[in-house]
Amino acid sequence: MTDAVLDPELSQDVGGSDVPLIELTIGQQLAETTERFGDNEALVDVPAGRRWTYDELLQDVRRLASGLLELGLRKGDRVGIWAPNRWEWFLTQFATAEVGLVLVNINPSYRVHELEYALVKSEVRCVIAATEFKDSKYAEMLEEVMPRCDDLEKVVLMESDDFAALMRTEISPELPAIAASLTQHDPINIQYTSGTTGFPKGATLSHRNILNNGYFVGETIHYTDADRVCTPVPFYHCFGMVMGNLAVISHGACTVIPGPAFKPDEALKAVESEKCTSLYGVPTMFIAELALPDFESYDLSTLRTGIMAGSPCPAEIMRKVIDRMHMEEVSICYGMTETSPVSMQTRPDDSLERRVGTVGRALPHVEVKVVDPTTGDPVPRGEVGEFCTRGYSVMLGYWNDEEKTTEAIDADGWMHTGDLAVMDEDGYAQITGRIKDMVIRGGENIYPREIEEFLYTHPDIVDAQVVGVPDPKYGEELMAWVKLRDGVSDLTEEQVREFSEGKLSRHKIPRYVHVVDEFPMTVTGKVRKVDMRAQAVEMLGLA
Repeated sequence: MTDAVLDPELSQDVGGSDVPLIELTIGQQLAETTERFGDNEALVDVPAGRRWTYDELLQDVRRLASGLLELGLRKGDRVGIWAPNRWEWFLTQFATAEVGLVLVNINPSYRVHELEYALVKSEVRCVIAATEFKDSKYAEMLEEVMPRCDDLEKVVLMESDDFAALMRTEISPELPAIAASLTQHDPINIQYTSGTTGFPKGATLSHRNILNNGYFVGETIHYTDADRVCTPVPFYHCFGMVMGNLAVISHGACTVIPGPAFKPDEALKAVESEKCTSLYGVPTMFIAELALPDFESYDLSTLRTGIMAGSPCPAEIMRKVIDRMHMEEVSICYGMTETSPVSMQTRPDDSLERRVGTVGRALPHVEVKVVDPTTGDPVPRGEVGEFCTRGYSVMLGYWNDEEKTTEAIDADGWMHTGDLAVMDEDGYAQITGRIKDMVIRGGENIYPREIEEFLYTHPDIVDAQVVGVPDPKYGEELMAWVKLRDGVSDLTEEQVREFSEGKLSRHKIPRYVHVVDEFPMTVTGKVRKVDMRAQAVEMLGLA
């Protein structure tokens, strides 16, 4: 953390806190939490009908860790996990940490070539996987790639006798000595970026990275041991395993798994039946929940908080979540996998304007700045630049990729995010888009987020995404992809133009409008604008 005095006129800030960083391993933290809250419920898997107190969870985690040792795995070995959200995933996360194994999160939607890439790149020795999920035949795909993965020695399917045997293992007498050999700085997790552009890169994270990030996210929304957190976001992603699982166990709270993958009705049923106090989701998940025909029938009165993250949150959706879902203390988080993930977060006592118009301010012990992408110098407050962050949360690097690591993290330890941001006089930031998403039309810089926010105010539009497409006269033109409310089948360019006249500058009015049922998405709910552009070029004949 810097000791320098910051110029208040420039876009830079440090998240202050009287609470020190946690200097424990994840295993030590779980043991400490269990010591304090052993009888508290720690985990509920709703569809599996299973529950654990902290005392029970710690015993099962240590049994599974001992089983992994029986397989010959040792500190630093990589263990892949490939499954949707289920109790086995949760236990594996903590069991690998208990003995210093590096957990490699594999995207549940991966196909063979992506799976092989992650396993080979990370030199995975063992994979713990579901047999199948939806149309993904995990066992078959693993059998196919195993001969081409030189380091892969063992596949354990969660539904098999092999996994049951791991769970029945006697707790190894080696565990205390192994735990004593670990440090909070050891790598513990490799998370492959969702790949909205290019090939995924393996962000390598330590105990210290992710335990502290989860803890301070939970602190910021006032978690206690009385909280029950409904987590329909994927465990394989930082949102689920850090902001969810680690925020929970560092406070003695309870994780509620509503289902293996997100379904809006299952999430709300779990909130009601388990009396959850917190609900997580990307904006598209909250949109889907609010759109349920029987939404009003769910008792959501126990909710007080939750987190929206993963992509920019439309202001109208935020207001509905507060007003209709009882989530008065809902928080927006902003960050990226490479920063564990959260850098900025809104506070429960922030004004509504702050909470719908910004991504908050710096998380405790995190430095942030907004810089000129060309010079790297902080820009004056109120001006657009690239968001950068530094501190405990920045990853150790990309696994086996020094070149990409050096491109992302500069010599002074600043992570360059590629996101465009504006910081106000109080340190609150707005994310205005990606450097790569910015549209330059006739020499004018246009930020799609601004146009999207405006389109949400159209009575027939429930979701909107804006991209730039090639244009021979202006270089680029704007194209809006829109999802319409039930009962409305079409929306024309002329109708959008009429709605926008006098409200948007003429150069910001989309030239093209495309009505869709769904946007191209990653599994974590991020819109793949790179796919939208490619499809737009083809459908409009602009190649």
